[in-house]
Amino acid sequence: MTSRAVKSADSRLELWGGVECTVVRVGDEYRDQSEETGHSYRRDDIDIIADLGVTTVRYPILWESIAPERPDQLDFSWTDERLAMLRERGIRVIGGLLHHGSGPRYTELLDPDFPAKLADYAARVAARYPWIEDWTPVNEPLTTARFSGLYGHWYPHGRDYPTFLKALANECLGTLEAMRAIRKAISNARLVQTEDLGKTFSTAPLRHQAAHENERRWLSLDLLCGRVTPKHRWYDMLFGAGVSMGDLERLASGEATPDLLGINHYLTSERFLDHRLDLYPGHEVGGNGRDRYVDAEAVRVKRLEGDTGFAPRLREAWERYGIPMAITEVHHGCHRDEQLRWFAEVWKTAGQLREEGMDLRAVTVWSMFGNVDWRFLLTQKNGFYDTGAYDVRGGTPRPTVIAKAARAYARGENFDHPVLDAPGWWRRPMRLYPWNGRCKALPEGGRKLLITGATGTLGKAFARVADARALPYCLTTREELDIAEETSIRAAIERYRPWAIINTAGFVRVDDAEREQEACFKWNTEGPAKLAAVCAEAGIPLVTFSSDLVFDGQLGRAYNEDDPVHPTGVYGLSKARAEQDVLGIADEALVIRTSAFFGPWDRFNFARQTLDALARGEPVRASRDASVSPTYVPDLCHATLDLLIDGETGIWHLANQGKLSWYEFAREVAAGAGYDTGLILPIAGERGDTTLSSKRGLMLRPVEHAIEDFLHETGERAQSGVTEIAAD
Repeated sequence: MTSRAVKSADSRLELWGGVECTVVRVGDEYRDQSEETGHSYRRDDIDIIADLGVTTVRYPILWESIAPERPDQLDFSWTDERLAMLRERGIRVIGGLLHHGSGPRYTELLDPDFPAKLADYAARVAARYPWIEDWTPVNEPLTTARFSGLYGHWYPHGRDYPTFLKALANECLGTLEAMRAIRKAISNARLVQTEDLGKTFSTAPLRHQAAHENERRWLSLDLLCGRVTPKHRWYDMLFGAGVSMGDLERLASGEATPDLLGINHYLTSERFLDHRLDLYPGHEVGGNGRDRYVDAEAVRVKRLEGDTGFAPRLREAWERYGIPMAITEVHHGCHRDEQLRWFAEVWKTAGQLREEGMDLRAVTVWSMFGNVDWRFLLTQKNGFYDTGAYDVRGGTPRPTVIAKAARAYARGENFDHPVLDAPGWWRRPMRLYPWNGRCKALPEGGRKLLITGATGTLGKAFARVADARALPYCLTTREELDIAEETSIRAAIERYRPWAIINTAGFVRVDDAEREQEACFKWNTEGPAKLAAVCAEAGIPLVTFSSDLVFDGQLGRAYNEDDPVHPTGVYGLSKARAEQDVLGIADEALVIRTSAFFGPWDRFNFARQTLDALARGEPVRASRDASVSPTYVPDLCHATLDLLIDGETGIWHLANQGKLSWYEFAREVAAGAGYDTGLILPIAGERGDTTLSSKRGLMLRPVEHAIEDFLHETGERAQSGVTEIAAD
């Protein structure tokens, strides 16, 4: 093993990259993450990967994609092109053959010939790419076996221990045979074995269950390292499940010992089993057939502080195996500030572990281009996209702040951003079970956002969201910051020293703007322009808001950012002029066009007013001829903050996806709340469609999902079963 150990390019911690490439079978259908994230269709992604500064990339050469119908019919055209590009750019490749998959339709994880079939495929791949030295025949075998054989999520959808253990043994045997085949063509080939590593904690009555799961978490690596001999605690269970003594002896040879361990770890990887069900109202209750318990996130349990996270798990793996390691997946499906805090913490932790003497080679940006529906373990098709280092929702991958941090780390530099002044949610008291609202969400100090418009819907909402995301802020009234007076703006900047300003102040009464033109232009046009001038002078990012009413609604399709404006009223004209003035003064400002607010935190919006009227038994009259993009205020705030943190500029359209007339909007709200939709009465009006779309990226979810969330948050959702949306 030592002679084949993976060598670092130098003594510095390396930055690796990875593309979420899972091909998983659910029932009779396959899902391909490379296709769903668009990576399969974007040749330029290879240059993006190389330009980030990664030295090594985990890359798919997947069995199901290349030989889907027959083992002797292989199509390497896609991988030939991509791998040649990586090789030309000097990027080392770790070739992945199965990524959470069970293989093509002519095999599966319980097939006795699975190892031989995988080895045959591996031999063909190695012969084609003899320059690739590092291989992962089976990604995360234990995780895949659990999800496929024990929990029933993926094919063959088993829910028992014999299925789980046979699938796991087959994966490990497949790894052994695949590496044998690869090494016949590439004598110095190395096994880079990845696995998700967590730990289970528990209350005293459930220690037996936690001990069982903590022994099980090592099983794939123990099998590969030749540790599962007759004296191993799991040997008899494997044999009893139908794994032959001959197969166990093949693995016990240690021939499949990894040359490098790739450790993956997520905030959900560590669990806490608690028999005290009353402490977790609303939490799903499970069990082992004998005990009933809640399986909760260990990171939310106060007494486990210091016992959870990457560092203790990596120390355990290093002590157990003494094999060189890399962190092969770093992803957090949350808002951008939390993604950055997680990535920065892992990078810092890796450096500390190296100083302790651990042979830890790299940290992997995973996934580079995000993933789709992993929040639902790929078992549901909801189209829920989580960003990676790049956001692909605009068609062309857009670098997020994660890419900027990764590029700095690759150069051996530190990376600083104001959001790093606060710890991630997994370090803040508000995370703890049971949440009682008495813990302070924000730490003291830290660079602040300045939010104008303390009395308005949007200003209050931004303050609420910033508080939840541990983004220190100042929310100013007009007396504290008058956006129409430069001296007031300068004084506020001197007082609060913000790292960015979010301007939500303005004239919001659309109909009144026709007779109060002077006030409308003062607050909607002159004020933002003065803010832009002072911010540009001070080097402070500015966010300000515009409206769909800069358009006349006669285009015949949804509007994109580059469509020419054509306002028909004073309000729209004030916003259109503000856009031009702000970006003319400060081209690095961020201007958000949005539409038709609704939200759960105030009553001054169409959706709440509709519900209030229906609750009184009153009819609601709404136009059937004017269509808009109803925009859920919490979604708008979160997306705006993500774009601000990423350093985005220019005009962006942020509205929930979908088009509704005001009449249709009212009916959707009424139906979701269980009211009689017959009380929603259509009225004729001026025809127009100011629906917003985006060429830069559809950041907000479909409007029907937002309406469901709105009804849930307001307690108005009908009991007949609106599907609950998974929260960040």
